[in-house]
Amino acid sequence: MENNEYLEVFIEESKEHIQSLNDQLLILENEPGNMDTVGEIFRSAHTLKGMAATMGFQDLADLTHKMENVLDAVRNDKLSINSDIIDVIFQAVDQLEGMVVDIAGGGNGSSDVKELVHKLELIENNETISTNSVVEESNENIVTKPVSNQFAKLDEFETAILNQSKEKGFINYELNIRLNENCLLKAARVYMVFEVLEQVGEVIKSNPSVQELEEENFDLSFNVLLVTKFDEEEVKQRIMKISEIEEVVITPFQLNQRIDRTMEDEAKNETNDKTEDSGDSKENKKANNGKSVVSKTIRVNIERLDGLMNLFEELVIDRGRLEQISADLKHPELQETVERMTRISGDLQNIILNMRMVPVEQVFNRFPRMVRQLSKDLGKKVNLDIIGAETELDRTVIDEIGDPLVHLIRNSLDHGIETPDLRRENGKDEQGNLVLKAYHSGNHVFIEISDDGAGINRQKVVNKAISNQVITAEDANTLTDEQVFQLIMSSGFSTADKISDVSGRGVGLDVVKNTIESLGGTITIESKEGEGSLFSIQLPLTLSIISVLLVEVEKEKYAVPLSSIIETAIIRKSDILNAHNKKVIDFRGKVVPLISLKEVFEVPSVEEDGDLCSVVIIRKGEKMAGLIVNKFIGQQEIVLKSLGDYLGDVFGISGATILGDGQVALILDTNTLIN
Repeated sequence: MENNEYLEVFIEESKEHIQSLNDQLLILENEPGNMDTVGEIFRSAHTLKGMAATMGFQDLADLTHKMENVLDAVRNDKLSINSDIIDVIFQAVDQLEGMVVDIAGGGNGSSDVKELVHKLELIENNETISTNSVVEESNENIVTKPVSNQFAKLDEFETAILNQSKEKGFINYELNIRLNENCLLKAARVYMVFEVLEQVGEVIKSNPSVQELEEENFDLSFNVLLVTKFDEEEVKQRIMKISEIEEVVITPFQLNQRIDRTMEDEAKNETNDKTEDSGDSKENKKANNGKSVVSKTIRVNIERLDGLMNLFEELVIDRGRLEQISADLKHPELQETVERMTRISGDLQNIILNMRMVPVEQVFNRFPRMVRQLSKDLGKKVNLDIIGAETELDRTVIDEIGDPLVHLIRNSLDHGIETPDLRRENGKDEQGNLVLKAYHSGNHVFIEISDDGAGINRQKVVNKAISNQVITAEDANTLTDEQVFQLIMSSGFSTADKISDVSGRGVGLDVVKNTIESLGGTITIESKEGEGSLFSIQLPLTLSIISVLLVEVEKEKYAVPLSSIIETAIIRKSDILNAHNKKVIDFRGKVVPLISLKEVFEVPSVEEDGDLCSVVIIRKGEKMAGLIVNKFIGQQEIVLKSLGDYLGDVFGISGATILGDGQVALILDTNTLIN
């Protein structure tokens, strides 16, 4: 199926239909008599069945066919919806999702669906069902993939490496690695696994691909082809030392068997392709007989948009150069042309950035189902409200924000919202409310997770922080509520009385904070004990082109992101005060510490300082600081470039950019400087 031109469209549309099934089933659970919703679910299942049958994925078609029969019985009033039926259909949707993910990873979408088909048949015939066995079967089918046939297709280079390694005494292993169901940051665990594998041998190939693993485009298990001199037990022990690894299955990889299997698969694929072509021709005839439909959207691979963005970034650099030359030469016609080019490229920039913008709905869609299942597991009643799902954010940010939101929601459900009994005792409605809200504000997007639960117990957090030696007892008395709440994001910090499957290990919130700050965002916490909590995440609209204030320190140029600047000021040196051996100024009634960039970056002195100081006031949350510079150059849009692997993490610097005159300006990491 790899060469089938319709496969990518099938995968994308299948994911959309599966998401629609999840959404509509949640509505149906709350409104069992809503026949319009039943009709929507039926249509999605019917369309998915037809697509799967056309593409030759028989197991997928069989399962959707049985779902369709159950829904048809509901539509015709032969069957009444209840919680057990909803659970089984949800399990069937999970199975369908696992099969589509397998197809996207290069598999054939095969799965043992007999048990689920049998349960759906029982429902269709109004017979008693037991959902427990289905859960086990469904989870097993989703999580566990057969180790064999994962690397049936190897190119000549990979085959040559495997043959040579065997001749030189190396062993070829096929590894199936499964993560724990509660693993939050799957990509981080995969990275750690690959680090271990690089120490014991060489990874030849992975399934799904490395890019898909980095994007977390897989369920819980993945396969790796490894060349090593270590034995199975040694490799397994090293991997199992990594936390949140559930299981490692290692089998010797026999190249000859895979080559035979490849030939068989190719023969099957040729047959399937012929079937699909004939099916497609029929569809085309039907379309031609009907009215013409004008397509208003096209699917574009994200890599193409990334390539377009990279080219435009180079154009922005050259645009700055032209503006500099035009200003120096002061040629009227050149200035007019450059101004026009600046306007046009600005419009082009907006179009490209908007093309990369996608609704946060793509991330939010997974949460209603997750909240439903988790609230059942915890024995709580929770109502989830989603506001502003249409708010758009850059695709690169969308890809990274999913896991932090998952952890914050799980945290609210486990620690925040109380059990129905406890809520009744406290005079609350037994059903808790969880609100997920997104909205634009300036050049930022805000995502808020709020609940009406127990809130954060300040004293409990302080006691835990003191016992963990995060703060001292003396410090505790001087901290504001917001500063205390920020302590829960310290590494290894947890106020849970016992460890559960959901939380309590003290991992997660620190990763959430680090992930958000790596995206140039911030997270703040507000809470009132007994009334609830609010976690607010502030994120930039895009990460590649940002607006900055260019400043000069001696003869070096630095860029300060505008999003973190409150104000610029010129002050007299006589106004600088000393407090606790630090230079400070009185800024609008607040004591603001000063940071000399000249001292931080050890810039050599070129000229003597005068009586005046140029200061850039920056902010991170409630913290403020003033950056002492020599002079302000002006506001400019710049392209953010990383410093590369050789320089690694440089204190106070988040990247660099090329200015119009060809000079390189370092971009300041204001969050680090304030800390």
